[in-house]
Amino acid sequence: MLPRILLRNCDLAGAACLDMGCMEGLMSVLMTRGGASRVLAIDGIDHCVEKLAAVQQYYDVAFDYRTVGPMYSLTDKLGGEGFDLINCSGLLYHVFSPLMVLAGLRGALKRNGLMIVATNVTLDPEPRAAFNAKGRFQHEASTYWYLSTGLLDYLLRYLRLAPIDCVHQAHESIVSPDWRIGAGDPCYVAVLCRAVDEMLPTTDDAWMPSEVESGWEYGWVPDWGRADAQPASRIRATGAPCAARDDLGATADQVPPVIDVTQAVERGTPHLSGPPSDSHTLRLDDFC
Repeated sequence: MLPRILLRNCDLAGAACLDMGCMEGLMSVLMTRGGASRVLAIDGIDHCVEKLAAVQQYYDVAFDYRTVGPMYSLTDKLGGEGFDLINCSGLLYHVFSPLMVLAGLRGALKRNGLMIVATNVTLDPEPRAAFNAKGRFQHEASTYWYLSTGLLDYLLRYLRLAPIDCVHQAHESIVSPDWRIGAGDPCYVAVLCRAVDEMLPTTDDAWMPSEVESGWEYGWVPDWGRADAQPASRIRATGAPCAARDDLGATADQVPPVIDVTQAVERGTPHLSGPPSDSHTLRLDDFC
């Protein structure tokens, strides 16, 4: 639901879109219906290929699909192709290294492009990551890291992704036997980011700028050559922002208007449920 809410505020007319960890292709369908000229859906394994074909048939849409294995080094795996919008939702807690995924993907986002990053987090302004030891957050296998909101915000800025909008949902509002209410107020958060040409450190951060000059991994893992050579995207974020920017210290003339993820979650109203326009379930047996 949350990535769909943010996608609704993106003008996809003529855009090239990438849907990571696409599963049955809900976001891919929405991107196609939203006017995207190119939609590439990718997943680690081909466990939903038949479902993807059925969804495309019944929704009368067409998009490309590719199985890519581990979600690392995607800039290389996708041949340097550039995208106006990338959906990275429901993925970062399923990988050993969330930072490696984001860094390996960064070169595939066009300059000024948009990225939706949605993942499970803990509400904590400090940059921490909690491991799902003994399934303390989720019983689900292949669930590893819960980033804090402070760390998610920091990593986005570190990779030149400016957070411009945010929605969240508390775990306690999700009725599922798979979820546990662990320490740190776990919740699901979706952040809309804008690609920018420079990192966004806070005023008291001298470490982040030094990475540009001397950070080995920072120079090796993200393909900054490809990122900087990407064409500038014309994609627009439209509609009223979900996050209350006036309460987050942003001013109207900031381009892009940057928000603080932790503050957006703390001060924002959590989404408990939504109308059919926010989420959808396709039950093929209803039509048989």
